[in-house]
Amino acid sequence: MPELPNPIRAAIFDMDGTLIATEAAHHRSYAKTSHAIGWPLSEEILDSMVGVSRDLNEKMLAQRLGPEFPLARFYDEADALFLAMLDRGVELRPGAVLILEHFRSAGIPMALCTSTEGGLAERRLEKAGLFDYFDVIVTRSDVSRPKPSPEPYLLAASRLGIDPAQCLAVEDSYAGVFSATSAGIATIMVPDLLPATEAMTAAGATVLPSLDALRELLMAPVEG
Repeated sequence: MPELPNPIRAAIFDMDGTLIATEAAHHRSYAKTSHAIGWPLSEEILDSMVGVSRDLNEKMLAQRLGPEFPLARFYDEADALFLAMLDRGVELRPGAVLILEHFRSAGIPMALCTSTEGGLAERRLEKAGLFDYFDVIVTRSDVSRPKPSPEPYLLAASRLGIDPAQCLAVEDSYAGVFSATSAGIATIMVPDLLPATEAMTAAGATVLPSLDALRELLMAPVEG
């Protein structure tokens, strides 16, 4: 397992699928909408959209499905369905509050690094009761090159004033893992919709089954 910084001077978290169980809701809304409009999306396409910003997904869909695919209608109807799901409550990933409280109690600053656009990300955090945990929030609106580019994580570390090599990143998606590891940040992958692959460990990520397992790892006594 790749070594974690010792000490960890900052923690940077992804939002959707890592702290909040919104990737599953997005997946359901995209799948249901695509069937409803007569353009059912394959699981491979749906999986490729996980952890990726809206603008990159729009380009991907347009390239793969062609000009006849009703892109605007698809997103209008999928967004309405997704928001209806959120109105029924925002579910947290298991262990989300405990891991955030772990870092807060240790006095370790935290940043959020998400592919969701600014206002939407902040409202989602507030609805989930997580907004006040973060010293820095980096969204799609803050960068020119979103995940899997390292730019979002480099910006988060810069705004925290911490060397990336002294930070810890927590991610659930392939795009997020590549973004964080290519920024030189020790990265924990806690899979949600996407299973861990050899490519993730080859990129330098440590794979753990849950946020609770991460907390247990951080609380374990250091040997030697």
